[in-house]
Amino acid sequence: MAHNSSKTLGDIIRERRVAADFSLRDLSKKMDVTPSYLSDIENNRRVPAEEVLHDIGRVLDLDVDLLMARAGRFGEDAVRYMKRTPAVGVLFRRLAEHEATGDVVEKLIKQTERLAGKKKDGEK
Repeated sequence: MAHNSSKTLGDIIRERRVAADFSLRDLSKKMDVTPSYLSDIENNRRVPAEEVLHDIGRVLDLDVDLLMARAGRFGEDAVRYMKRTPAVGVLFRRLAEHEATGDVVEKLIKQTERLAGKKKDGEK
């Protein structure tokens, strides 16, 4: 999941749209949104809703986690989880406070994926 951190959400979407040979109108039709709305997203004038990010990811074959992160969105499930589990907020603040590197964060992500795999194995 390591990605170029200098690119904005709009940069990532525009680059993929152009590489896929879609005009703004083409993409807007596939997503049932207006071309001006997509233009605003690509020019970083609007932050799309979670469902729009999922649609963009689906249509342009982009990692939704990357799109959500670039948009500054956690996702409704994550927000509910953070409210139920305050230690999660502490973890995020500590990562920011210590300016954890991308490598450290990637290791934590892999650990959570392993934990999720163990949980699923235990449920069988």
